[in-house]
Amino acid sequence: MRLLLDTHVLLWSISEPGKLSNDVRAALQDARNQIHFSAASIWEIAIKQTRGRRDFDFKSEEIAAAALASRFIELPVRWEAAAAVARLPMHHRDPFDRILVAQAMAEPLALYTADRRLGLYSDLVHLI
Repeated sequence: MRLLLDTHVLLWSISEPGKLSNDVRAALQDARNQIHFSAASIWEIAIKQTRGRRDFDFKSEEIAAAALASRFIELPVRWEAAAAVARLPMHHRDPFDRILVAQAMAEPLALYTADRRLGLYSDLVHLI
C-alpha cells in the first residue's frame, strides 16, 4: 500500500508514536507499504515553528532527516497537485491540508490523517 502522512501524523510517527493506534504503527512498520511524507509538510512545520506554534516546536530539517532515516519517501509538490487545489471544494481552508489532499488524489496515495474534515474529499483519506 502507498501511504501519505499528513503533517500531524508525520510528527507523531517520529516524535510521539504512542499517539498512533497499533494498526497505524503496524502499517508504518510494514515493509510492504511505501510511506510518503510531503515537502509541503516540512514547509508547514517550518512556517508554524517560526510563528511560535507550540504544537509545531520541531526543527523542519530534523523532522525531514528523521523521516528519511525511517525509510519514508519524500513526495515533492508537483504542478498537477498544486493546480488541483483550485478544483477542491472548500471543505477545509488550511492550504497545507488542501495540498496534501490534492497530492493524495494526484498520485494516488492513501492519506492518513486525524482531521475528520479531510474525509469529505475522497475515499483516499483514511481517518486514524
